[in-house]
Amino acid sequence: MVDRKLLEYLESFLTSRRLALYKKVVSQRTNHFTVAVEDVYQLHNTSAVIRSCDVFGIQNVHVIEEVNIKRIDREIAMGAQKWVDINRYATTRECIKTLKNRGYQIVATTPHDDSEVVQDFEITKPAAFFFGREQQGLSDTVLETADSKLHIPMVGFTESLNISVSAAIILQHVTSKLRTANIEWQLSEEEQLQKRMEWAKKVIKSHEQIIARYRENK
Repeated sequence: MVDRKLLEYLESFLTSRRLALYKKVVSQRTNHFTVAVEDVYQLHNTSAVIRSCDVFGIQNVHVIEEVNIKRIDREIAMGAQKWVDINRYATTRECIKTLKNRGYQIVATTPHDDSEVVQDFEITKPAAFFFGREQQGLSDTVLETADSKLHIPMVGFTESLNISVSAAIILQHVTSKLRTANIEWQLSEEEQLQKRMEWAKKVIKSHEQIIARYRENK
């Protein structure tokens, strides 16, 4: 449980403008949808996906590094890695198992295999959208275990988009539908308080000393 008095004390060190922004942003965060990127080779692509997740309110991103192990490109992510939770996995199977255990359906994004168009996607059930490598796409492991498959309709000669562009388009569509749906998609009150506590600590450089002083005077 988050210590609400401590949170209130910490947030007193923030400007009123920043605090209002934190409350507004966290109220629009969701774990109803999440995103997984599988062994993406180009570092800026993973970073750009994380940035899109922040923009569209996706709180958790899952990065599979079975082949490619790289750090997040801070310039491309534009600081999004501070506000989005990044979960790392050594194997695809580990990631899929974890997400299924949390109640997510596995959604493979692919233009092949008779996948449905994003406009027809049913948003009521929690979903994890998987995006694959730039050239090869998603692995057979994802494609064979996916509960559903999804694609963006295209009418040109090119059959696929850059992974970060695809992620942005799909997330914009499904989150827009989500926010008008009559389902509980927001973080719980406790989860929102936890995020506010984490975010406050990230921007207050001396937060450890401030918390220690608070507890001494309590």
